[in-house]
Amino acid sequence: MNLHTIEEIRRLKYRYLRGVDQKRWDLLENALTEDAVADYGTKAMGEPLVLTGRAAILDFLRRNLGGDKIVTFHFAGQPEIDVEGDTASGTWAFEDTVIVKEHRLVIKGAAYYEERYVRSAEHGWRIKHIAYNRLYEVMVSMDDLPSLKFLAGV
Repeated sequence: MNLHTIEEIRRLKYRYLRGVDQKRWDLLENALTEDAVADYGTKAMGEPLVLTGRAAILDFLRRNLGGDKIVTFHFAGQPEIDVEGDTASGTWAFEDTVIVKEHRLVIKGAAYYEERYVRSAEHGWRIKHIAYNRLYEVMVSMDDLPSLKFLAGV
């Protein structure tokens, strides 16, 4: 087992999540292959989403998470990463919080990411396929929590 390779993939995943939360589209672009597929198992927008191609993924994230109307935080851990040459797969436990200021909503959920990665000499490791199905997802109106006060960040 090559621990250096596993650490590279862990850092790639963390960079992806930080890119989403900080709206750093450059980090996301560099984390995904051009032909990446995202299968986001959220029901918050109706049906689960399947996006094909880095451009489609980035466009969706920019349109739906961009600007200052939505705050997100993703936390992933417990990685199980298997490497075979220049390909790898990984499973990650994760939790996320989404605050939709405009609609006064808080969405929380948890799932397991199932991912595939590829390595190239030019770009190093990138995410080729990212998917999850929710273990749970809850949505609550901030109006239902009259004592709720954000002390930072929102």
